[in-house]
Amino acid sequence: MPNIISIQALSKTYASGFQALKCVSLNIRRGEIFALLGPNGAGKTTLINTVCGIVKLGSGSVTVDGHDIVRDFRAARAQIGLVPQELSTDSFETVWSTVSFSRGLFGKAPNPAHIEKVLRDLSLWDKKDSMIKALSGGMKRRVLIAKALSHEPQILFLDEPTAGVDVELRQGMWQMVRTLRDAGVTIILTTHYIEEAQEMADRIGIIRKGELIVVEDKEVLMRKLGKKQLTLTLQTPLQAIPAALTDLPLSLSDGGQALIYTFDTQTEDTGIAPLLKRLAELHIDFKDLHSSESSLEDIFVSLIHSGEPAAPVSTDVKETA
Repeated sequence: MPNIISIQALSKTYASGFQALKCVSLNIRRGEIFALLGPNGAGKTTLINTVCGIVKLGSGSVTVDGHDIVRDFRAARAQIGLVPQELSTDSFETVWSTVSFSRGLFGKAPNPAHIEKVLRDLSLWDKKDSMIKALSGGMKRRVLIAKALSHEPQILFLDEPTAGVDVELRQGMWQMVRTLRDAGVTIILTTHYIEEAQEMADRIGIIRKGELIVVEDKEVLMRKLGKKQLTLTLQTPLQAIPAALTDLPLSLSDGGQALIYTFDTQTEDTGIAPLLKRLAELHIDFKDLHSSESSLEDIFVSLIHSGEPAAPVSTDVKETA
């Protein structure tokens, strides 16, 4: 799949001396949903704002659909719709006026049919004549998305788009994102709702202290860094791992009531069958077992804090022995 955004060796240091980005290189594929994750202050918004021309380029280069963002800024920016993290729009304008005005800012001829479609897709049509100040926070955020889509961009940046939005509106937004992706729009999003990234994204990037530490297809990332666990609830508690089993990745929990076996998701031989055989030979009986695996949130937290793969969380898949 061809790249629509190419970021090469991008660094940014502010006047205060704070280095927000450190030699970031990243290619975004045309038509994908790319989720950029990182803690507060990691550099997510600086990276987005640099690509969009809001923050002045430090060192490095950025091209958008083949257009250099410095030498050919207008052509590059015309390809981009940006939904900022902060709610900021003219409170005394109507929804229709502010979205139509945004289209004109990019030199696009009036197209009421397109504006109507965008407002209907975002469930804003019945609010088209309402002033922005009269809208709820969730509706204002939808207006920001409508403004970003008004000039028919090929790339949409969503910086924390569902912050402060209730569950129903959030689900509607993500359905809209899927529809846009299906229509060929490239989506780059930041979010603190990691379960959304796990559900929506094709690829994941994790940024920490201005450095891009992971860029990977979501499924590959889950396979590479995810761990699985088999938890066996024992018939009789153990005081310690038997000496005959100390060569295995086993641990005890719940006061010795549960035996936990951790294994790599990438290996073909999980070692579960030999484990169960050895337990039987040692007359260690269990009454039930269940499996669990790392979520994207576990992997994210582990990478941010230690760089090591995360411990799994239960998926509540249960079997009876």
